[in-house]
Amino acid sequence: MEEHENLYEKIQEILGGSPGNLKILEQQINMDLQVEYFECSRKMRAEVEESWAADHIQYLNEPGYSADVKKEILARLATIENVAYYRALESYLEVADESLRDWTLLALNESRMQLESKILEENQVFISTGLGGRKQKLRYFVALVSRNRMDLTHTHKMVIKNEFEYTLKKYDAELEEVKFSGYLATILLLLPMKRSLKTVFQEAINECNQFGDFLKDDFIVTNVKTLSFEEIEEFLERKSEES
Repeated sequence: MEEHENLYEKIQEILGGSPGNLKILEQQINMDLQVEYFECSRKMRAEVEESWAADHIQYLNEPGYSADVKKEILARLATIENVAYYRALESYLEVADESLRDWTLLALNESRMQLESKILEENQVFISTGLGGRKQKLRYFVALVSRNRMDLTHTHKMVIKNEFEYTLKKYDAELEEVKFSGYLATILLLLPMKRSLKTVFQEAINECNQFGDFLKDDFIVTNVKTLSFEEIEEFLERKSEES
């Protein structure tokens, strides 16, 4: 994998050493949808007056209006520093169609950030990834590969579970899920932003390899989405062909 730097330090660097109040999107929401939402939000803020949102909020609960129109209303409401609109978004989330639920969650999070920035008089930094997170921790999906693509034994699996759980706890990280298939192991975890994922995982792999040197040092990591074992194998095959 490529070198992973401390994310918190990168944010400080980008924002001139003052990241403000960091907020992490907790829900797991498709990244393409997130990009679509924030593009729509910027467009509505630039092109539509605040009064438009007040005039159109009533249409959210009208079945005759398309999902695209409702998306625009939700995005525009989220940009306005108004508690009443935040409550309206909160209420709509409870009744929103499944197709609009993630969009509404994004709008609600943006609205909350707007209000907190105003009340606290401090810039809010909103971090969103496909896998979400909790508090000051981001969720990552990691795939481990055995040496020579040897099937992992029952003992190997127990070692991975125990050593990763022990190492992650040392760094205030949380192990959420471990799965195995043949020569692959996948891990879903929450990691504090102030921690380097590469450092933590390299330590855990080293601990596992004291029991037979059975794991490769390289691993696959993403915070965009979880991968199936088939997708991981396809990725490894492509990398093998390229090299």
